[in-house]
Order: sequence, then C-alpha cells, then structure tokens
Amino acid sequence: MKKIGLFIESEPFSGGMFQYNQVMLNAVSALPKDKFSVVVVYTSGLWVKYFEAYDLKTVFAQSGFLGGALGYAWRLLGLPKGVWRQICPYFHPIAKTLLREKCDLWIFPSIDAWSYQAPVPALVSIYDLMHRYERRFPEVSAKGEFERREKHHKNICKWAKGVLVDSKVGKQQVMESYGLEESRIFLLPYIAPGYIHSHKVSNDFDLRYNLPKKFIFYPAQFWEHKNHKGLISAVGRSIPVIQDLKLVLAGSKKNGYDSAKKLVKELKIENHVLFLGYVPDEDMPELYRRARALVMPTFFGPTNIPPLEAFVVGCPVAISGIYGIPEQVGDAALLFNPGSIDEIAGCIRRLWTDDELCAELIKKGKHRASRWGQKQFNEQLKEIIQQIVDEGKD
Repeated sequence: MKKIGLFIESEPFSGGMFQYNQVMLNAVSALPKDKFSVVVVYTSGLWVKYFEAYDLKTVFAQSGFLGGALGYAWRLLGLPKGVWRQICPYFHPIAKTLLREKCDLWIFPSIDAWSYQAPVPALVSIYDLMHRYERRFPEVSAKGEFERREKHHKNICKWAKGVLVDSKVGKQQVMESYGLEESRIFLLPYIAPGYIHSHKVSNDFDLRYNLPKKFIFYPAQFWEHKNHKGLISAVGRSIPVIQDLKLVLAGSKKNGYDSAKKLVKELKIENHVLFLGYVPDEDMPELYRRARALVMPTFFGPTNIPPLEAFVVGCPVAISGIYGIPEQVGDAALLFNPGSIDEIAGCIRRLWTDDELCAELIKKGKHRASRWGQKQFNEQLKEIIQQIVDEGKD
C-alpha cells in the first residue's frame, strides 16, 4: 500500500486556489482504500469544517516563526536550495511534519514552496505562467513579482517528481519556459467546484442583492488582467443599442475596484452596472442561474474556472479566445479577442437578444460539463499518482 499526502496551506476563501484545493481533497479521499492510505496536512484551522465530510487522517502543522524567518533570510541571500532542503527538517515544524508522515508522494495543489523546500517526493500544480506571457500586467511583474514567480517555478520544475497542468497549452508553456521533460508533466483539466451544484437559495437572497431581472454576469477579482474596464467599456458602447442592458460584477472591493467604479462614472452608466462586492460560494449558483450570460474578457489563461461553473448551472458563456481557453470550452461558448471592445460588445449584443443562441449554448455547456466532472477528475488523478509511485520502485 502506498501512502499519499495532501498539503493544504492556502486559506479558505482565497478564490480559485481554495476551490481547487477542495476539488483535490475530494479526489484524494476517493483513492482506493486497498491501494492507498491518505493523510492531509494543513496550516489553517479554518479547514477543519471542510474535512468533516471525509474519512481522512488530518494533521495540523504549525508554521513556526523561527523557521519562517530563517527561510526568508535564506531566500534573500540566494543561498543554495539543495542545502536548505537538507537542513530545514531539523528546525522547521512544517518540514518535520511532512517527513514524519513518510509519504510515497505529496500533492501540493497550491503551487506551494514547501514542494521544494522540504525533501519530499512532490506532485505540484502549476496554474499559469502569465508572469512570462503577460508581463505587461503589474500584478505579475511589478515590485519584484516577476523575479519571485520565476524563481519559484524554476524550483518547482527542478525538484518535483511531477507537475500538474490544466491544458495542452499549459503543458507546452511549462516545457518551453523551463525545459521540463514531457514525462514529468501530467494533464489534469480543471472542473467546477462542488458548491456550484447546489440548488439552495438563502431566504434573504433577493433582499441582499436586489438583482435586475436580466443581466450580464462577471465574477472576478478586480485585477487589471481580468479586464473589467474592457467589459465596462463594451457595455457603455452597447447601451445606445440595448437600452435595458445591465452588468453585474462580483468581486472583493480591492485592487482595481476603484478604477473600475471610476470608469463607470466617467461613461455615465451608473444605472447599468451593479457592483456586488464579495459573494460567498453558496450564493454563486443562483447568480449564474439568474444571469443572461457570463461574459469573461480575461487576458490570462491557459484556462479558467467561471466558464466551467456556468456550464454546470446552465448559463451561456462568452469568453476570451486565448491560450488554452478554446481547448477548455470547445463549441460551448462564444469566443472573442479580449483586447477588442467591439468584439466583446458584439458578443454581449448577441447573447442579450438571441434566445435561440443562448439555448444552444446552455445545451452544449451542460453536455460538456457532464463529460468531465469530479468523478473523471478523481480517476485521472489516481492514474497519475499510480504512474509516479510505480516509477519510484526502480
């Protein structure tokens, strides 16, 4: 029997990373009990309630101030990572915990630095390399962020037993960026998080959100690369033709939130754009159900979670046709150039006015979601794990 570890260091409510950790938690819990034993190590007590649904061994690991300070100093000085891997288990509580469990493979779903700081066999998820491919955006390049991400991903690719990517485009980007051999890269496409399948609606939902009867929906943090301004501009350009057009935006009031609000005011379309702020997971399915369509003009990929959520719920989708997104959505979504306000506006107008088109997209989206969900994700992860641990027998 092989022992598999799952390391969870992300905080709940940390966006897509939190959702992906939940998907991975479900997947490791589904591993055959006669072939695998599983342990979950976590660093935030907020995860405890999420473990209640699973019969899994869980271990809380203290972060440790001294170990963290020494690690930070080591990175600043640029000292060899190989030496750090050998000495940190002597004083850092997280490294001690990981080694004490003696796992045949550790899964790190949060692109975690412990995948290479601790001398353990690691399978690590890489979400994207947009610091290389979209360096124009400050959130992945400014104030040393590019250098930090570059060093981080290089270390992952150097030390990991395997790397998980979401698409063929993601696989190609890892290979061309860091020279990682193809045999160490494993394709595991994203799925919609479990909460999106819920049909529960809170009693005060209408009171809290006061939604328009018909609206375009975009749930995303207000980073520049999410391109809220492009979408807002497209809505402003469409209003003379569609006078009842409404846009609803969900996302915490930080990063580029203020500049997005300012653009709405400059375009004088305050009555057409509703900012909801942060929306808890349990309310997201109903927002998708009530939306006329999801329109997502992101500049980042390779793929994204919102179109998968929309497919499950039955919400038509229009999204940027870049990187691995066409591979992800197939013929179940309208595609546009996120840099073209006219193309975004054109998709909005089609979705707003064409009932037959929306019905067709809903049908295709649901079909696509039915072919790749948690069951298929779990099975493919099991096969990847088996392949890696079998190779470790040599």
